[in-house]
Amino acid sequence: MRVVNLVCSDGFAGVENYIVNVSRGLAQDGVDVTVIGGSRAKMTAALAGSDVEWLPGDDMRGALASLRGARAADILHTHMSQADLVGWIHRRGRGRGARQVSTRHFAGARGSSAVARAVFGPVGRSLSAQIAISQFVADHVEPPTEVVYSGVATVDAEHPRERYVFAAQRFEAEKHTADVINAFASSTAASEGWMLRIAGDGSERAELERLAVDRGVAHAVEFLGYRSDVDDLLSRAALVVAPTPREGLGISVLEAMAQATPVVASAGGGHLETVGVATPELLYPPGDTGAAARAIDRLVYDEDFRRASGAALRDLQRKAFTIESQVAGTRAVYERVLA
Repeated sequence: MRVVNLVCSDGFAGVENYIVNVSRGLAQDGVDVTVIGGSRAKMTAALAGSDVEWLPGDDMRGALASLRGARAADILHTHMSQADLVGWIHRRGRGRGARQVSTRHFAGARGSSAVARAVFGPVGRSLSAQIAISQFVADHVEPPTEVVYSGVATVDAEHPRERYVFAAQRFEAEKHTADVINAFASSTAASEGWMLRIAGDGSERAELERLAVDRGVAHAVEFLGYRSDVDDLLSRAALVVAPTPREGLGISVLEAMAQATPVVASAGGGHLETVGVATPELLYPPGDTGAAARAIDRLVYDEDFRRASGAALRDLQRKAFTIESQVAGTRAVYERVLA
């Protein structure tokens, strides 16, 4: 079986990480895999030591050029709307023999306008299969779609915990990072000597820094910027806050689960399928920072509860959200399509 994973991107975030995990796992199973797109430096580093070939695909034009230059694929697996369109164009020409599979990473129809949706209509209808990373995503995209949960690496080692609350995300409006600061400020964590550490950056950074000052917790809030050691920060954190109400699934939540780190999460999106299954008492109504603060306080004052919550989340991750199960589920889709 020959597979090409395609994304029109020059970055490295959740989608690109998903592609790396699937591609490496498939290659270990003997599948011939090429990846097109993503940051050259970060994708090549993440794929190093595997048999996966990488080609550039910074934008639609570049991705199509790499696709046309690559060896013919049995499965063309596309990620995000632009890549879906590139795959469709390719299959109308040189790639007629490939079956196209699309993974939907976010909850919403292809195209933000009526014209765009009309353009993407034929693309969706031409797909051989469509995968969603969670049931929440599947419920909010065009059918038919089947769920194959994303996975993260299982972690065996445990690390000493430090007295800080942690969050990792982009500083953009849809991520609701302000809710983390407001919840922390409304809790008693700062007065008990705890810190809030937030990894990430974005257009809201200055506004969030002002919010920490206005809420009187600037002395206890660290803005870490983009970090490459999020796994280490998660492993040492006492707890994580995940405020995004429409998260497709939440890779940082899965990584926290793997580290047995308890997660206080908004009760929406993919969080209902992770935190909501293992530790529903740590969910709070989206936007209700008072309820989030109460959950934080419970974890701050009850070490046994922190350990039990972290263990329950880790058990669920090992059961349902491993890279091995993600690869097996994806390969099963491929084999059914080819059959």
